[in-house]
Amino acid sequence: MKIAILKERRDGETRVAGSPEVVTKLINLGFQVAVETDAGAGASFADAVFKDAGASIAANAAAALKGADVVLKILAPDATELKAFTKGQILIASLGALTNPNEMKSFAAAGLTTFAMELMPRISRAQSMDILSSQSNLAGYKAVLDAAAEFGRVFPMMMTAAGTVAPAKVFIMGVGVAGLQAIATAKRLGAVVTATDVRPATKEQVESLGGKFLVVDADMEKDAQTEGGYAKEMPPEYFAKQKKVVAEHITKQDIVITTALIPGRPAPVLVSEDMVASMKPGSIIVDLAVEAGGNCPLSKLGQIVTTRNGVKIIGHANVAGRLAEDASKLFAKNLLNFITPQVDGETKTLAIDWQDEVITGTLVSKDGKVVHPRLTAPKTDKKPAKKAAPNPASTPKRKGK
Repeated sequence: MKIAILKERRDGETRVAGSPEVVTKLINLGFQVAVETDAGAGASFADAVFKDAGASIAANAAAALKGADVVLKILAPDATELKAFTKGQILIASLGALTNPNEMKSFAAAGLTTFAMELMPRISRAQSMDILSSQSNLAGYKAVLDAAAEFGRVFPMMMTAAGTVAPAKVFIMGVGVAGLQAIATAKRLGAVVTATDVRPATKEQVESLGGKFLVVDADMEKDAQTEGGYAKEMPPEYFAKQKKVVAEHITKQDIVITTALIPGRPAPVLVSEDMVASMKPGSIIVDLAVEAGGNCPLSKLGQIVTTRNGVKIIGHANVAGRLAEDASKLFAKNLLNFITPQVDGETKTLAIDWQDEVITGTLVSKDGKVVHPRLTAPKTDKKPAKKAAPNPASTPKRKGK
């Protein structure tokens, strides 16, 4: 069995889908591992380190892919990269399956068996395979540091001979994995932290980290979470009330960090232009959903925008990739944990259990067809019903996290 770890070619991608530690463990499982040269350069992994771990270094992607049974990547290959793949190979990566259905069809047409790791079922035994959690955790941490770097004041209260410096006020919108880490990081830096989420179960989690939970409507929030831990869509009247409560709160905040994402859909708007206009000069907004359209209509992908009233809106792309070494290590470990149960320990060969819930939940294409039910559901000719306003759910989180 051979695994190929390829260099990422999409703009701004610094991560790599393997680490020296994971390469060694893959070899112990019975795989030969080929790493494309310079694949780990953006994550501070030199070719020599991979070679010391037991991998062979391939001169290019084609050489790495030659004879490979399994291909590991961070992101889906583009059309040019796909030409080097061979029918029957298994691709494991974050494919963006729900937002790029045409790409999934091209993978099926190329005869690839593909697994979209972002579709991992939200079950307990799959937590160690969950790339959304591992990468969002780092993004939440980095968001606070990015805010601190642009903020013109300190985070903690300081009592000096010249006077007392008040602590920064930080507001986290969306209490998923990223939001919880942002709360913890902001508290460690000494800020006064508040947070909001439609799911009432997150109130206890916010308070356990030292934050204060901003309640919008306790009655409507009682039934705001699915069994899988995702937030449900809320009725329009909820958002009207939320807008009022948040608008009043946000004017007093120094830093706002938004984390709201809905799988396969554009990010909901949480911070309106009017809210931005009400904020104090020097305030900071970090939009972690900017790659999905943004939680603030004024944020711009890959840019720091300064508004007329002096508010800075940070829209960095690939925030987890700004911590490339740790992000790569965690992503690679997620993939290892996904592959390991599918290897026969005695024969050292792949023995994929096609009935396993983590397999059926992530399998996108097989035998020349797109097979994931969320991509193959029949389209209806009926006129769609009017949709409720989108739900400002946090980055998807697990129960009890």
